[in-house]
Amino acid sequence: MQLSEESLVTQRSRFPHSLVLIFAMIVLAQLATYLLAPGEFQRVPDPTSGRQMVVPGTYAQVDAARVPWHSFLTLIPKGLEKGADIIFFVFIVGGVIAVVRATGAIDALIGATIRNVGDKPALLIGGTMSLLAVGASTIGMAEEYMPFIPVLVTMCLALKMDAIVAMAIVYIAAGVGYGCAALNPFTVMIAQRIAGVELASNQGLRWGLLAVCLGIGAHHTLAYIKRIQADPSKSLVAGVDYSSGFELPKDQRLTPARAAILALFGGAIALFVWGIKAHGWDLPELAAVFFAIALLAALLGGLSPNRTASEFCAGAAEMTTTALLIGFARTIDQMLNEGRVIDTVIHALAQPLQQGTPDFAAIGMLAVQSVTNFFIPSGSGQAYVTMPIMAPLADVTGVSREVAVLAYQFGDGFTNMIVPTNALLMGMLALGRIPFERWARFVLPLLAKIYLVLVVLLIWAVRAGL
Repeated sequence: MQLSEESLVTQRSRFPHSLVLIFAMIVLAQLATYLLAPGEFQRVPDPTSGRQMVVPGTYAQVDAARVPWHSFLTLIPKGLEKGADIIFFVFIVGGVIAVVRATGAIDALIGATIRNVGDKPALLIGGTMSLLAVGASTIGMAEEYMPFIPVLVTMCLALKMDAIVAMAIVYIAAGVGYGCAALNPFTVMIAQRIAGVELASNQGLRWGLLAVCLGIGAHHTLAYIKRIQADPSKSLVAGVDYSSGFELPKDQRLTPARAAILALFGGAIALFVWGIKAHGWDLPELAAVFFAIALLAALLGGLSPNRTASEFCAGAAEMTTTALLIGFARTIDQMLNEGRVIDTVIHALAQPLQQGTPDFAAIGMLAVQSVTNFFIPSGSGQAYVTMPIMAPLADVTGVSREVAVLAYQFGDGFTNMIVPTNALLMGMLALGRIPFERWARFVLPLLAKIYLVLVVLLIWAVRAGL
């Protein structure tokens, strides 16, 4: 799914492929090693975590040899090697999700939700958004929701709504789920790992913010529904032909076996959190938990060994683009480190942010991450590009690394709702026959409201010493 949608965007827009943008940044990083003076901060181990912390005010220029001219090529394999742990974790998670989907459990759960509350707009919007947001927040589901766009468009048209509402149900949920991600292995856990922050930290804050932002998104959508039901001409897709092409999936039964698989999934997530907190589990243990989910789900769902293997490989294959983006993005960090200019970049970014309060620095980080997502719409790729800089920058500006991670996930997740370089967004809009500019008219006022909340929360987090 991911690869086909990436191709769709390449064909239908003028925006470069994400890999093109990241490769361009690798070349720019090499040019930076020639143009910037090498320099370093002093670092000391944190007494609690043992991670290396930047000592503010210790930046000094150093002597360093230039990186070879061909480094923009030779460092790519090294970047893939350095990102190997998370790259293979991504493959495993992609395979597991495909196996679970093959049992029909995920489709059945979403289908049952839609059927049971389809005639109640508030329950349909709130319930379905909540369900999808939890999937995005915990296991990074987003591409998996694409098949439900035609389903929801069909249902929304029958209920005198429109395709914008269907898109809102799916993509507001996915955006909020990623932006407030609690356990997403593709975004927040990568960022926490790079920053040296405890994995799965501050769960209450993230889940609470998810509830608030979902409430804002649901209210925004319900207000739009009220307007178009009172006057259909106010629909943002008025005039678009929806007379054909929307059929409901054939099998959405929530059988006992599928219910057991969903319960297994929920139990595995709880085990996942407990293992991190109680035993310091890391990626190898987490990958093992996910792999166990696939085996048990296949058994409960009656999948043959060959079918399970085929689905697993297909799901892992769909993560190839994400995995490559991680490795290529890791190369940028490698290049800046080889040239010993990464601290020079940190020092330069710190100068304007240090002129104000730590509040200002946190908001500045959010702005940087939001703009970066336009160029690197891959959440995992963005983490590897920005967090090696933002984590030590947090040390220099008096902001905690936890706040730096929050700024990253806010900037990555919420802007996914609007950046036209996001392959999944553009693919879903195409499926729903929604012109991008009309979606933008719907979602930009929502993002303005959410960003106000995010700014307030970042200021609170800094002042509370999070």
